[in-house]
Amino acid sequence: MKKLTTKTIATMAIYCALFVILDRVSDMLNLFQMPSGGKLNFGPIALLICSYHLGWENGAFVGLVSVFLQLVIGSVGFYSIWSFLLDYLIAYAAYGLASAFPNKGYFYSGVIITSLIRLLSSTISGVLLWETPLWSSLIYNASYMVPTTLCAIIVVPLLCERLKKTW
Repeated sequence: MKKLTTKTIATMAIYCALFVILDRVSDMLNLFQMPSGGKLNFGPIALLICSYHLGWENGAFVGLVSVFLQLVIGSVGFYSIWSFLLDYLIAYAAYGLASAFPNKGYFYSGVIITSLIRLLSSTISGVLLWETPLWSSLIYNASYMVPTTLCAIIVVPLLCERLKKTW
């Protein structure tokens, strides 16, 4: 990781705040929420853009900090340390890794790969912690992850291309 400047730290804090705001907006809109947790969430968009702006190291750190911010404000619902690790820490830190994967024009493969990492992590949580059959856990988690991923696939490239001029 490069030496952190005051500007980089301030930018990371802004991305954390943007994540929390988008997460809260998702809660207020309540467009799609599953009964046992999981929802269409716009928060990952901030983490993905952070990764493309500041690099995967800083992006993963912002993802981790964002989870702890969720914990502080009370929007995290977990039932054990393993649930917290699989459903939040791994899942959201993965979004910060997006810039480590190559882009092909407007196709940002990092958005899909990191979303798949989150889906895998949440599916494993369902199987191990909730004792749900693999296919049931995969379908349950995919039902809210696919719409979240589709939003990110559309919004992240558009915003990144517009913001690159200011970066």
